[in-house]
Amino acid sequence: MVDELVLLLHALLMRHRALSIENSQLMEQLRLLVCERATLLRQVRPPSCPVPFPETFNGESSRLPEFIVQTASYMLVNENRFCNDAMKVAFLISLLTGEAEEWVVPYIEMDSPILGDYRAFLDEMKQCFGWDDDEEDDDEDEEDDY
Repeated sequence: MVDELVLLLHALLMRHRALSIENSQLMEQLRLLVCERATLLRQVRPPSCPVPFPETFNGESSRLPEFIVQTASYMLVNENRFCNDAMKVAFLISLLTGEAEEWVVPYIEMDSPILGDYRAFLDEMKQCFGWDDDEEDDDEDEEDDY
């Protein structure tokens, strides 16, 4: 009986040693795979955005054209984030401060349909904060409404 236990113990120790060696080999393979994954991720990481994040807009009329160009450019290069008008309007609203922020609050409180219409929202901003379109552009816009 003792001889059988000694043989069994010897077999278990041999199996333990073999498993320890296999475990060490697997851990080394895992380490190499993690390193390879990190290298591949660095290679496929998307480039940083070429357009800087837009500045906030406080309602100063002279800054409105710059604000609209900045936000439109940013949304264009990040079009996957701004897939519909509501997202675009929400982005603009997130950049409003001061008088401009106060201006938009009533639209939010009454859940205005303009919040889901980017072009209409821009037109309201232009009207409120003094963007002067050429009269020809206004006439063309009115014709488009019919």
